Amino acid sequence: MVFSVKKIEENEKKFHLQRIYYSFFPYLCARKKTTLIIHPKKVNSMNEKPYVVGMDIGGTNSVFGIVDTDGHILKTGSVKTQQYTVFEDYVNAICTALFPLILEVGGIDKIRGFGIGAPNGNYYKGTIEFAPNLPWKDVLPLARAFSERLGIPVAVTNDANAAAIGEMTYGAARGMKNFIEITLGTGVGSGIVINGQLVYGHDGFAGELGHVIVERNGRLCGCGRKGCLEAYCSATGVARTAKERLEQSKEASLLRAITDRPIESKDVYDAAVKGDKIALEIFEFTGKLLGEALADFVAFSAPEAIILFGGLTKSGEYIMKPVREALDNTVLRIWKGKVKVLVSELKDSDAAVLGASALGWEA
Repeated sequence: MVFSVKKIEENEKKFHLQRIYYSFFPYLCARKKTTLIIHPKKVNSMNEKPYVVGMDIGGTNSVFGIVDTDGHILKTGSVKTQQYTVFEDYVNAICTALFPLILEVGGIDKIRGFGIGAPNGNYYKGTIEFAPNLPWKDVLPLARAFSERLGIPVAVTNDANAAAIGEMTYGAARGMKNFIEITLGTGVGSGIVINGQLVYGHDGFAGELGHVIVERNGRLCGCGRKGCLEAYCSATGVARTAKERLEQSKEASLLRAITDRPIESKDVYDAAVKGDKIALEIFEFTGKLLGEALADFVAFSAPEAIILFGGLTKSGEYIMKPVREALDNTVLRIWKGKVKVLVSELKDSDAAVLGASALGWEA
């Protein structure tokens, strides 16, 4: 008998996707949903709506895509999040960019629902609430705003949770039931999966690991607290560390040549590749803090793996080596050598868009 490797991989994807949808059952019940959790193929056969929209709202960009029942992203687009200081203008900009893509796949009647991953997204309420890295500092009815504009059901979750769903369905966490997804972008987010289910807590906000304190009375974080992990180990945190190091030292560095704009984390990476001592020290400092924090995270959920996702992971071993070393040096002995630290296997935009799109089938 000849087996098709491609077919086996497709079936494996579908199996994991189905498992994720079933894992949402208790949360959908909590939202007073009565619809049965079913595979998107079955949804499609009943009402001929073969697509959903998934969107990841980031502090810099909002990336969206139209996804079919096999998890293929058919159309994509993006909008600069920070360009819109008025929430209603942002909603209009997204819809304006999304409408042509919807028309290309047959119109709004072909769209089952819309899933959104957003910082401080509340799965139970469909809101975003006081997100520190977004231009709008309030409780905003995200799901309702898009549902009214598009005329389709909309569901919202935390952006890191969406990335975790995407990772469990299509990426490095396939087959895992206990893992933590850490997103390292403009901020630091996390999606915690225990026994195959995302942890939301009683109010929908569980898993804000980016806002654990790693330095008492340390840097001011965008959330208003001092010393949060996000203030040090995000891409913006790396840039802040670079600024501080250059101010505190007179040592030569390639970073000093950047005078026409603020230093970014990518500049630190470029300098590290060229052997710049200060840049290498910045990665060592950042990785050590992150690894020590991960050792603490292991203590409450005993994950099989911690998966790092986002722009900062593109720095490769400059960040990963000190992270692994710090985790290994500080984790409790009973977990020593048991927890893998992995880099996401998905493109930055794909993981969150695919994860958010899973919500669209049951919105």
